[in-house]
Amino acid sequence: MGKDERDGSSRQRKTTRLVETAEFITDSTFSQITLDAGDSGSWQKKSKSKHTEGIEEKMDLTGDRTSVALLMFLYILQGIPLGLAGSIPMVLQSRRISYKEQALFSFVYWPFSIKLLWAPIVDAVYVERFGRRKSWLVPTQYLIGLFMIVLSGYIPMLLGETDQNAKVDILTLTIVFFMLNFLAATQDIAVDGWALTMLSRRNIGWASTCNTVGQTAGYFLGNVLFLALESADFCNKYLRSVPEKEGLVTLAGFLYFWGVVFFVTTTLVCFLKREKRDPEVDPEAGIVSTYYQLWDVVRLPAVMSYAFIILTAKIGFAAADSLTSLKLIEAGLPKERLALFAVPMVPVQIALPLIISKFTTGPRPMNVWLGAFPVRLFLGLLYLFDVWWTYVVQTAPGEFPWYYYAFVLFSYGLHQVAVYCMFVAQMAFHAKVSDPAIGGTYMTLLNTMANLGGNWPGTLALWMVDGLTTKTCVGGAGDCATSSDVKLCEDAGGKCTITVDGFYIESVICIILGLLWFMWRKRRIQELDSLEEKHWKCAR
Repeated sequence: MGKDERDGSSRQRKTTRLVETAEFITDSTFSQITLDAGDSGSWQKKSKSKHTEGIEEKMDLTGDRTSVALLMFLYILQGIPLGLAGSIPMVLQSRRISYKEQALFSFVYWPFSIKLLWAPIVDAVYVERFGRRKSWLVPTQYLIGLFMIVLSGYIPMLLGETDQNAKVDILTLTIVFFMLNFLAATQDIAVDGWALTMLSRRNIGWASTCNTVGQTAGYFLGNVLFLALESADFCNKYLRSVPEKEGLVTLAGFLYFWGVVFFVTTTLVCFLKREKRDPEVDPEAGIVSTYYQLWDVVRLPAVMSYAFIILTAKIGFAAADSLTSLKLIEAGLPKERLALFAVPMVPVQIALPLIISKFTTGPRPMNVWLGAFPVRLFLGLLYLFDVWWTYVVQTAPGEFPWYYYAFVLFSYGLHQVAVYCMFVAQMAFHAKVSDPAIGGTYMTLLNTMANLGGNWPGTLALWMVDGLTTKTCVGGAGDCATSSDVKLCEDAGGKCTITVDGFYIESVICIILGLLWFMWRKRRIQELDSLEEKHWKCAR
């Protein structure tokens, strides 16, 4: 068990972690620390490889190759439920569920943004004989496998595929996938911590590579690959000589397969991989002391001001970020083709942070953030045009000319540049202002608030778009205001037609709000970026 002590040695260890992380960011190395931050005791695994004494050595994987391979595979497993959760909205969109139901399902993404709330418990409570990290990793992965196998038997019913009149059970879907992501977030905390002792000190930096590559690969398997293989059109066009009505895989089969993989691999890890302890690298993390540290950080006036900024900054991007892909599918773009847009962007997403970080290593990293903000707002207008153009340029249902795909991919690429400019700048700022005495707690708190600042505007945007949309039933009865009205209209031989699309209204509103917010908060962001270190330090 961990001790609830707030002693100087613990603070000194966390000072070392922050120094490593700051160097890791300024040396142009990219990690997903804001994308999956949360565990105060083990976030430091995303840092540059150095001895705690500060002596840098050349990385040598001798003796660590098996551990690197295992970490990579564990992060791939972690990415599978994340990728599946990301693919479900696209599957649901083809079943004509409302955007309010999409908003409800969007809560499944929240666990990775709030895992700081229970990360201290995962770090401090364990069965010493079994292993500090295995005490959480093994039962968590067994539960993920169990969830997947059981869910595979019920997913057709939940998606309304068992009967022509069956409805999508969005509430149960949301609860199940929320729990899956909750377990994946808990697994991430455990794996992050285990990486500290699984790898030798000279190779701790490889944990960042394993996280980035593994989780990205897992997400790709659970999202892009699944959507492609599940699509009958894609399989018939590219993988089959004789067309069939279904794709090569079903969601039920995909879930069952990965559930079995989770069970088998977890059993092998449980019995074949021993966990070693290194108190210098993997220190005890007291539960009470960690929560006290969080409270100390939150009370700082500078942190409170910055918290308001990062919790509200993405209001202007809400419609573009959360609705564009769903509106493209609604307009006729096949979901599997939309998912494949992510493939050519992978090398771009790897290279961008390396390039951008060269401009964020100075004393004012938020200048890059401020420069990218209005550009990202403008790209919301470009996304709005993409959706409108999808209706116009469509040559046949689901068929588009090559230049349409080129333009949409170009738009997506520009958007990624703006997103990563803000992301890398924000990471550099967090590293600059974090109090070295409690660096781990400080950094993960800021990252958690940044993640929440991206989640709630997206959920709200999905929730509001139906209320801003007007539909008319042509050739039938009803006003198409709800899914029941849509069914009534179609049963009567009619078709629901959108007369006013709330996406366009909401996009314009978000962009205007974003511009007003930018003019209001720009000076304050510059002031925070120029504050002396003492304004960010906690009272001792």
